[in-house]
Amino acid sequence: MTETEAEIVPGRRREVMVVLPGLMLAMILAMLDNMIVGTAMPRIVGELGGLAHLSWVVTAYVLGTTVSTPIWGKIGDLYGRKTIFLASIAIFMVGSMLCGMAGSDLFGGTGGGMGELIGFRALQGLGAGGLMVNAMAIIGDLVPPRERGRYQGIMAAMMSLAMIAGPLVGGFITDHLNWRWAFYVNLPIGAVAFVWLVFRLHLPKYRTEHRIDWLGAGLLGVGITALVLITTWGGNQYDWGSWQILGLVAVAVVTLALFIPVERRVAEPIMPLHVFGNRNFTLVSLIGFLLGFAMFGAINFLPLFQQTVQGASATNSGLLLLPMMAAMMVVSLFVGQMITKTGKYKIYPVIGGVIMAVGMWLLSLQDVHTARWQTGVFIAVLGLGMGFLMQTTMLIAQNSVEQKDLGVSSSAATFFRSIGGSFGVSLFGAIFNHNLTSQLTEKLGPQAAKMAEGSARLDTKGLAQLPAQVRIGFLESLANSISSVFFWAILFAVLVPVLAIFVKEIPLRSGPVAPGGSGGTDSQAKDAAPVAVFD
Repeated sequence: MTETEAEIVPGRRREVMVVLPGLMLAMILAMLDNMIVGTAMPRIVGELGGLAHLSWVVTAYVLGTTVSTPIWGKIGDLYGRKTIFLASIAIFMVGSMLCGMAGSDLFGGTGGGMGELIGFRALQGLGAGGLMVNAMAIIGDLVPPRERGRYQGIMAAMMSLAMIAGPLVGGFITDHLNWRWAFYVNLPIGAVAFVWLVFRLHLPKYRTEHRIDWLGAGLLGVGITALVLITTWGGNQYDWGSWQILGLVAVAVVTLALFIPVERRVAEPIMPLHVFGNRNFTLVSLIGFLLGFAMFGAINFLPLFQQTVQGASATNSGLLLLPMMAAMMVVSLFVGQMITKTGKYKIYPVIGGVIMAVGMWLLSLQDVHTARWQTGVFIAVLGLGMGFLMQTTMLIAQNSVEQKDLGVSSSAATFFRSIGGSFGVSLFGAIFNHNLTSQLTEKLGPQAAKMAEGSARLDTKGLAQLPAQVRIGFLESLANSISSVFFWAILFAVLVPVLAIFVKEIPLRSGPVAPGGSGGTDSQAKDAAPVAVFD
């Protein structure tokens, strides 16, 4: 055991290792679900219809996660993270069950199946928001910043494994079972995680004034929803100058403008503005936004490209994503170990941002003739960049605030990544739909553009039934439209290393996790510590 390791509060190392399996299972729920659903999406659209609404299946989930994340983090700080964490698992499981039932006879048939799925995905996203933020905050409660790199690296590696397993499980389910099992598979995993944490998780509770900033949470939720709807509908479903878009702009401006004075006045703000006074926290929040924007917004289209343009089965498309996930897993473990060993972290988001931008550029070069092995190389490069970034940004955010604001910092870091993902999925979905309609009209005439509407079927059988000339034109249009998504993602990815250069390397504290202690500056450590008890 090294000197740094010995400085952990006595008994906490064993408790972390006991709790870690439950935390990983809970986080795997969210990561596994995204990857399984992404692989199964062509089959889902093939049965329920609604290609034009494909991005909304993802957007609803990410939006639910984004809106709920600040609330989960704050109420975890106030009421104790164990109860809140278990509640988020339960909500996620209920949402998963309902998603699997979408379009079934239980809800009156398949006529409104896509709408039901989108709604239930939003509920599922509400639960997912609590899974991600509270899992990271729990690690922060038990482990000092210097050691967090190691444990967060382990969790990042497990998340990478989930992202590897997700497409494989999703492919198997899609090829051999009903797509509904893409959601039902969450139920046994969630049940095991729930029971494990009920009996194994014991966390400190801090006696604070229990006041939830519901007004601030409501304003933030409405404002974010309006912004996401603007990026989704603007220039696609409605003209940019239409009353619908202008009305949403007005709602977003008014609600977010009211949010700032409300947060300054309330006793327990849902997102304390004082944390943004720390330069590192502000920078990593922006980096997280750009990371989510470029990554989640673009990666959503990879299974679609592999299954339709490259003709891979759902299972094979899952295997084709393995290079990206394997690269991310290896790099995450390496970075976690190096941060714990050296205490240095600034260089990693710089390197990761550069590599991620290169990966996006390579993916933007794809066309209908791109071989599967080339796509594998391109996404491996992208995975390398993600491995340098994912957990490092969370670590920097937690190291920038006091212990009492740990949940807020974790939720804010997750929030900005999620809101970036919401905007990315919405904006890139709009770009994809617009380009696909335009390309089809140009290549095959106005009538062919209707193929991009809800009646389109993207499964292999549906494409095989098209006349050869129409099928080739459709695949070329689809490939070009997906490539354009990655091209636009480059513009956001290149800003990540630029911002990371300005991060100030504050030494990671390696001492015990004292209640109310600071993970950042010395001045923060002078604040009085609240009384702690254990549940």
